[in-house]
Amino acid sequence: MERAAATYLDTHVAVWLYRRDLPVLSQSAREQLERDDLRISPAVVLELECLAQLRTGRPPALTVVRALERDLGLQVCTLPFATVVLHALAEKWGRDPFDRLIVGHARASQSALITKDEKIRQNYAGSVW
Repeated sequence: MERAAATYLDTHVAVWLYRRDLPVLSQSAREQLERDDLRISPAVVLELECLAQLRTGRPPALTVVRALERDLGLQVCTLPFATVVLHALAEKWGRDPFDRLIVGHARASQSALITKDEKIRQNYAGSVW
């Protein structure tokens, strides 16, 4: 299991950072960005690609990820998928598989997750907004 201090980003936060739209982030979220290494779940990468395919004008997922890696030192989480799924199975509060996997990654590594998603914030104590 990854043990370095990390902060995970929800998909919408990754998009905002890619667009350099920092004013939409809360003060707490901006402060959290400065604390730890930044990570995203591979589920965020997949969700970004799904969004790019659904909406014209959105950049491909790997364009977003590579830019965030270069500009912010972001890393895609390397926890074993089976470990993440075990944690995601416990997230019975939602039906969105992306949300469950994203929270599962953060929970498995006992890390913060920056998200504006109210449902996630109500159900994951490590969420920051």
